[in-house]
Amino acid sequence: MTSTSTCKIILAMAFVVGCWGYSPTGIHIGLQGYDPGHLALLRFLLASLLMALIAIFKGIRLPQWRDVPLLFALGFFAVSLHHVALNIGQQGIGAGASSVLAQSSPLFSTLLARLVFKDRVSLWRWGCVLLGFVGVVIVVSGDKGMGAINAHGLLILLAALSWSLYFALQKHHARRYDGFSLGCYAVWSGTLLLLIYLPGLADAVMHAPTRAQWAVLMLGVFPSALAYLAWGFVLKHVDLSRATMTLYLIPPTAMGIASWGLGERPTLMVLMGAVVVLISVLALNLERGVGVVRAAESKA
Repeated sequence: MTSTSTCKIILAMAFVVGCWGYSPTGIHIGLQGYDPGHLALLRFLLASLLMALIAIFKGIRLPQWRDVPLLFALGFFAVSLHHVALNIGQQGIGAGASSVLAQSSPLFSTLLARLVFKDRVSLWRWGCVLLGFVGVVIVVSGDKGMGAINAHGLLILLAALSWSLYFALQKHHARRYDGFSLGCYAVWSGTLLLLIYLPGLADAVMHAPTRAQWAVLMLGVFPSALAYLAWGFVLKHVDLSRATMTLYLIPPTAMGIASWGLGERPTLMVLMGAVVVLISVLALNLERGVGVVRAAESKA
């Protein structure tokens, strides 16, 4: 790998972290002018338009009719359910704490692997899951107090679970499409499902404050579209286990952006809980990495 390629990969990783780190702050600002459903719909209408323009020039694999239900399921979990739950949840959870809770999706992936796909789950992974959920409780209680463990905090966790379901479906059933094509169909189908929030959207756009308008534009262009393209570029050049390590930079980045853009100051308990959650998720990925190495060695 040349130094130029390495530089491009590093820049792409930094771009992804910055975009997804901005998302919780952008959502909080967007909610100042839109309700959760309108915010999700408008954000992904913009993302769908941008990805359609890119697809015209880049090209895209046409879907098979038998895959249409799967593509809508991907859109439901990755876009519709995930982002509506996230938007509603962030009405009662700080942006920094929300970014930490959203990173708990690998914990749900472990539960899905055992309960749904009947995969073997080691004692180590069960320990990581337990540790991770302890961290989740610390984050929520440190953000708004123990009384905040209500619908708002649970909805952020529902968004993380929805994201885990998306990746599980993608991994087990969607190998016939490249990453860009699959991303486009997930965004487009998810946006179609969000059209149930279309009534009243035009009026909301007319009356939303300028700051909220800019936040939605930023959310639609960067975290919802361009960041996925950059992430696809990273995954083409870096193996998944190494690339996902980059995602651990998102919560501290999100906290920094929220501190600057929203004046949020995370409490010590939120920071402690964030460390616990991220350590648990990191430990899960480290065990998977060791398993991959051992499997490769056994084949050699």
